[in-house]
Amino acid sequence: MNAPRRRADATENRARILKAAREVIVNANEVKLNEIAKRAGVGQGTLYRHFPTREALLAEVYRKDVDDLVAAAPKLLAEHEPLAALVGWLDRVAEYAKVKREVFAAVEAGVWQDLSAHSLGPIGETLTTLLDAGKAEGVVRPDVDARDIILLIGYLTRLEPAEWDARAHHLLRVIVDGLRRHA
Repeated sequence: MNAPRRRADATENRARILKAAREVIVNANEVKLNEIAKRAGVGQGTLYRHFPTREALLAEVYRKDVDDLVAAAPKLLAEHEPLAALVGWLDRVAEYAKVKREVFAAVEAGVWQDLSAHSLGPIGETLTTLLDAGKAEGVVRPDVDARDIILLIGYLTRLEPAEWDARAHHLLRVIVDGLRRHA
């Protein structure tokens, strides 16, 4: 049985709520639902109809970021050579990790485990696609796999907000330099 279709205005409200929630998560010290509703241009009732709990909203922001991150890889590969596509994708990973860190800090352990399960499979598969393209072109070392990269980029969750801009993307470039195949 298919899920019921949402009205166009309800779909638009949901999208605005998710966008506003992501902005608040990234830019505010505290995630306040009334601020999210205000930024989205909806009332509290509308927000709660779509997301009955704070955790449900944060989890959906996180899931959407994972889905967007995974969807970006084929587009990047179509527009760039494999190593440049990997670099572009890792830049997106840095932004995703900023949201991930804040979401995980705001939700309880049970939700955290569900979100981790949602992201590791698709992200690992996406990394494998990007790495395989680079290996096929001979620009990525043959001895690395997706798990290696996932472990290396784990540092993103340890960065303090004050050092984010200086270190997040710089360290991703260090990782990419280590992935390059040398003659």
